[in-house]
Amino acid sequence: MLTFGTDGVRGKFGTELTESYAADLAVVAAQVLQCKTVVIGRDTRESGVLLETAIANALVKEGIETQLMGVAPTPAIAFSAMRRNVVAIAITASHNLYQDNGIKIFGAGGRKLSDSEQEEIEKQLLERTRKSASGAIGASSDLAKTAKPELVKEYCDWLSQIVDTTDFSKLHVVLDCANGAYSNVAPEVFTKLGATVTTINATPDGRNINEQCGATHPAMLCSVVKSVGAHFGIAFDGDGDRLIAVDETGEIVDGDHLIAISATEMKRRGTLRNNKVAVTVMTNIGFHQAMKKAEIEVVTTPVGDRSVLAALEENSLVLGGEQSGHIIYRDLATTGDGLLAALMLSAIVAGANKTLGEIASAAMTSFPQVLINLRVSKRVENIEKLFESEIAVAEKSLQANGRVLVRASGTEPMVRVMVEASQQATAESVAATLAQAITTRLG
Repeated sequence: MLTFGTDGVRGKFGTELTESYAADLAVVAAQVLQCKTVVIGRDTRESGVLLETAIANALVKEGIETQLMGVAPTPAIAFSAMRRNVVAIAITASHNLYQDNGIKIFGAGGRKLSDSEQEEIEKQLLERTRKSASGAIGASSDLAKTAKPELVKEYCDWLSQIVDTTDFSKLHVVLDCANGAYSNVAPEVFTKLGATVTTINATPDGRNINEQCGATHPAMLCSVVKSVGAHFGIAFDGDGDRLIAVDETGEIVDGDHLIAISATEMKRRGTLRNNKVAVTVMTNIGFHQAMKKAEIEVVTTPVGDRSVLAALEENSLVLGGEQSGHIIYRDLATTGDGLLAALMLSAIVAGANKTLGEIASAAMTSFPQVLINLRVSKRVENIEKLFESEIAVAEKSLQANGRVLVRASGTEPMVRVMVEASQQATAESVAATLAQAITTRLG
């Protein structure tokens, strides 16, 4: 049985993630969360309609009102839950290819589920599946509901209002929509705000989501930004909860830089509550140095936007995110929102007499970073303790000019080795030495 990872459940459609599993999960979640209404949205995968139908039918049979958004970005689904104070389900596998699908569940008000809620859902789901298979799957004209496009429109209108005092008319932006849930939404919002928009990868066919495009494959965006002479480009992932930017020269501006840009701008405006920002252990050491120089405190969390959100709540902060491009403006949204972050960045560029490249360079300088993913024979716990001496030797070799992070995957037999150093060659050498030691003992 699939279990919750860092962001919902995810697996191969038809084998790991089936319609009956999705139906059972939705019913159990609704029971645990004690909800009467559930909003459901999906990305553009061909399996999304089948899962949407199975989930909606199962919930309606349980007497739970369902409101279908149809194709909708995950942030729009969370927004709808927040606006209506209801539970929401996003059917998406985020940046994975179309063969996978997944389910993200938002509690009432659009909040991420707590660990205890996830554990209770998993416990009751296991009991339910042991007793009997769900009979709630399959299309049903009596239960299926017509999607409500006005729910997505509310989200678009809200975004537009946030930056409606900024003049976007002089901006030329390239948007890579990853053939995903933002394919219609993002170009519409930017165009409505007056920007000149060049759109790529916005013709989803059910199977081309994230395929050599979007935030995980920005090469095409880099090329198009330069060829059309745009001010910058934005690449979303398939469900739209993260972004990567590209400056006017085609250079990538990652999540670390985007958070640094927002943090320094918010501090300048006096809106960076408690003068702190929350990021994960994967955040580049260059970010930490830049924040120290800007006299902004940094709260560091484990990997995953759930961890970042928890830190934002605990410390009453308004900004946090990940290097991968999940950026959370907690005073505005309950989850990472790629389009919101894109608009906030665009407003900064529009109001500055500088290019995005100049703004990004001023915000921080990244240290060379090497990441090696090692598949091992079985999942490992306490990996840092197991290789304590090897890690200590690596850190000593870097001194204050870098850092080492070794962590085990929480979902598969994988160990991740990350090394940052002032020189690329040094980072590569130290990472390779650590990887060899781990492979020798665990391979």
